[in-house]
Amino acid sequence: MDRRKFIAGSAAGSAVSFAGRAGILSLLANGTAKAASQEGYKAIVCLFFYGGQDCHDTILPYDKPSYEKYTTFRSDILKKYAEQPGGSTRAHERLLALNPTNAAKFGNRKFALPETLEPLKSLFDSGNAAIIGNVGPLIEPINAEDHKKGIKQSPKLLFSHNDQQSTWMAAAPEGVIKGWGGKMADSILSKYSSQEAIFTAISTAGNSVFLSGEKAKSYVLSTAGPQQVSGMTDMGEFLLESAKDNPIAKDLLEKHYRDFGSHRINLFQKDLANITNNAFYANEKFARALSKANKIETSFPQSDVGQQLRAVAETINVRDQLNTARQIFFVGMPGFDTHDNQAVTLNKLQVQYSEAINAFYKATIEMRLSNDVTLFTAADFGRALLENGSGTDHGWGGHHFVVGGAVKGNTIYGDIPPHDIGHEYDAGNGRLIPQYSVEQYAATLGKWLGLSDAELLSALPALNNFSSSDLGFMI
Repeated sequence: MDRRKFIAGSAAGSAVSFAGRAGILSLLANGTAKAASQEGYKAIVCLFFYGGQDCHDTILPYDKPSYEKYTTFRSDILKKYAEQPGGSTRAHERLLALNPTNAAKFGNRKFALPETLEPLKSLFDSGNAAIIGNVGPLIEPINAEDHKKGIKQSPKLLFSHNDQQSTWMAAAPEGVIKGWGGKMADSILSKYSSQEAIFTAISTAGNSVFLSGEKAKSYVLSTAGPQQVSGMTDMGEFLLESAKDNPIAKDLLEKHYRDFGSHRINLFQKDLANITNNAFYANEKFARALSKANKIETSFPQSDVGQQLRAVAETINVRDQLNTARQIFFVGMPGFDTHDNQAVTLNKLQVQYSEAINAFYKATIEMRLSNDVTLFTAADFGRALLENGSGTDHGWGGHHFVVGGAVKGNTIYGDIPPHDIGHEYDAGNGRLIPQYSVEQYAATLGKWLGLSDAELLSALPALNNFSSSDLGFMI
């Protein structure tokens, strides 16, 4: 084991010096200031639904035969929806019917969104959002018969939260150390030599394998702005009180944390000291950029996801000051493991993220970047069609949203399998077997971001197992 790998594996134990969810791993990057690329700007934003959003309760059947069959599978959950204040958001007459440009592809079958997703429905109708049907982790194309007989490979540890989160982000169960977002960021740093490495991959949801690459490491941002050294704030309360009357004390404390390590002999001490100094450098540069920026006027919801997306928008707003031409963001939203009480929980979550996404899109318009920023959703998995009381069990494939001015919207890509059991893509109990792989989903976004076929294959090695690497939902 070399010293850098040791640092990567053990830095979490030293992260006490950073406040909130930030860790030392987020700052393993080159801190040298460079001029920004002049080739325009693009960014992708991953909004990850931790717990696995119920795809069957997101894209609902709308034609009467399909809806009536659906009610037989979801009678208990629909009864709970009907008991909510204001009545059921899943009543047929209250559903928001979709009229996609490719409606003929689905014959007599029609689909709708619940009214909790009204802002997304408006974005879809206006052509600024698309639905990617039945996407998820795959090793190769597979259907129910293949899966049952075991004649084709399936991802390992299906239906496990941690492992499928990791598989979505990094194509392998928990323990893998590099994600496809981080690998794409590595390609960006190779392609854009003037790019500031430390601000290329940014997370508002703590350290994530999704943004971890060879050179790229996630810069962890809180909703309050750049992370602070806790020894200079809550842990150093006494010293800070003293420093009010004696600025030298505060200066000495900062110098202690900013030890460059140049006088150190031990290589681990030297690495750790330099990482800590890079943290100060990044936070100071970020704070300066924010302080000089024109304020974004778009109003964001006060929900956690709303504030995370506000922080992303504010970061994009200072892209020039941060010397970035391409960026990859990660936003996390927990709470989707709806084994029970789904009618209450999912309703609230869908309102929160649809309002937050809508505000974020409006902010990109305000910044005149609506065609240059694309948000996409992801999750551990979808959920089973068959209910278990007032909730649902873990699934596999799911349906996701892509939002932005460069999206070929008002279209459903892929398929929405029947809201039924026993069909060609049913892994049992209405768990959908994905028809599109995460690799195909990611490659379409990566191609739009400007990555070459070779760079996409480097980030997504299993991409060659599928007939298409571009699902066509980006301009």
